Amino acid sequence: MSDMVEYYNGIASGYDELYKEEQLKKFAILLADDELFVGADTMLDVGCGTGFSLDYFPVKKATGIDPADKLVEQYTGKQTILVGAAEDLPFEDHSFDVVISMTAIQNFEDIRKGLEEIRRVGKNRFGLSYLKRSSKAEKIEDLIDEIFSEFQILRIEEEKDFIFIIEE
Repeated sequence: MSDMVEYYNGIASGYDELYKEEQLKKFAILLADDELFVGADTMLDVGCGTGFSLDYFPVKKATGIDPADKLVEQYTGKQTILVGAAEDLPFEDHSFDVVISMTAIQNFEDIRKGLEEIRRVGKNRFGLSYLKRSSKAEKIEDLIDEIFSEFQILRIEEEKDFIFIIEE
């Protein structure tokens, strides 16, 4: 078990209290985009934590995946949530209309592989963010520019994160 998974499993009982309000602000930024969720039926949240995002966005079928089993166990909604890693997403190519990953990318074991998997399972709309203070910030920026180079990339600076809305 990685140190990050251990950390998140250790704080699982207080996760929503610590992070939900902050995450909801980022979700609102994604929803404010005119195109990101228009006509979207399916969404994947990579690094979904306790899964509260799965019931937040206007899609018919939402799926979440997170490596911390103690976070995943807390989800009580009706959508699908799985224990798993960004680097090995168990979905077919282009399975989701929208793929999001909010403030999780800096925690991926292999950032390149995680972003490549997000790109593989998504169709053409993505909402991504990472912590501005991450020591991996420059690497994440470069990889987003490279892996999503065929898309329009809108970069938004938020209080604690950089948010990327990526669309055709």
